[in-house]
Amino acid sequence: MVTDRSPTAIDEAGWHWLRVKHVTGFPRQARDAYFPTHDVIRPAATTEADLPGVDRARADALPTDPETVRDADRLALETTYLSGKWLVERPAAAVDDFWEGVVEDVAAGRFWDAKVTTRAGREAFGETAHAVLVFTPNYFDRADVDRVRRRLRDAHGVTEEIRYRPDVYTLDRVHAERLGPLTDSDASRFRA
Repeated sequence: MVTDRSPTAIDEAGWHWLRVKHVTGFPRQARDAYFPTHDVIRPAATTEADLPGVDRARADALPTDPETVRDADRLALETTYLSGKWLVERPAAAVDDFWEGVVEDVAAGRFWDAKVTTRAGREAFGETAHAVLVFTPNYFDRADVDRVRRRLRDAHGVTEEIRYRPDVYTLDRVHAERLGPLTDSDASRFRA
């Protein structure tokens, strides 16, 4: 485990998240082995040709119109802020074991990065379940995003639909006008 205490045991005010940086090192961008191991495009090498498609047949599942989604993708490309995360929610009774498995996958290089809300964080955010975020370094690389989702399903039993949110959607509202509804905390780029 990352620390000698589990997420549910951390109740100090202000300590809302537990990261795996003790396993992976920090900053997470420095973990070069992940890219060749999983054949992932490095953010700096990503081009307009790598923009993920927008499935217009499923446009009703998007948080806004397809053009705003494409514009957000272009913003991510401009800023090379291409990381994102799958959000998995787990109740307190199940999160510690789930988190331990996720940490093992990060340590083994199967996942790029992860963090989880602590008990203090869950309570401060007014949530009933813990949020476990499993990151990928480049959401334009849909094969890697899907591989991580399959691993969550097959190795960790995450069978419910979960959502994937690019980090560019959370740029501290710097680009709120450009991103529009994508800045809403429920907005996601992919669901699976």
